[in-house]
Amino acid sequence: MARPTKEERKNGIISASLKLFSERGFYITTIPDIAQKVGMSVGSFYNYFTSKDILAKELVLHIAEYLGSHIKDINESDLGTEEKIYEIVSMYFDMAEEKPEMIEYFLRVYLSNREIFGEECKGMICVSSFVTEMMILFDEGVACDKLHNQDFFSAFGLFMGYLGGMVFLFGEDILPEPLADYKTSISENIFYALKSRS
Repeated sequence: MARPTKEERKNGIISASLKLFSERGFYITTIPDIAQKVGMSVGSFYNYFTSKDILAKELVLHIAEYLGSHIKDINESDLGTEEKIYEIVSMYFDMAEEKPEMIEYFLRVYLSNREIFGEECKGMICVSSFVTEMMILFDEGVACDKLHNQDFFSAFGLFMGYLGGMVFLFGEDILPEPLADYKTSISENIFYALKSRS
């Protein structure tokens, strides 16, 4: 069996860290916990990340890149604005089911412990790859007269509010139907809330 590459080891640390931080919280999880989870020594861990704070920032960038790259693919497709919204909702709900640690980390660590991230992640700096693609979606929707021309943050807040609310209900096991069953209704709600008035 071939030895894992450095990139594979780094990805293993990222995956394990997301799970541990999401389950236990940032402050309780230690570097030895993470190293043990991935089967490496603490000394080897420091070859990849020199501190837990640096790892924390890398995880936010990882999640933003994941979302941004998927939305970029959707933005570059030939789909119409309404279909693009459906695809983004679908991708996000799939992520909530298949990679819940990403959303948990964002909520439990990034939004709840902003002191860890400091100036380097002030505002939307650390999530810019994701936010930029959402800006493109809205701008293109306005340009083809499918979406109402409004303040970006109002549109972004509405969009993410729908997604965040549904994923919260899913995580709390409140939804009477599987999360996937809500993809169409939620994407339609978002589109009709954002659509052009003309």
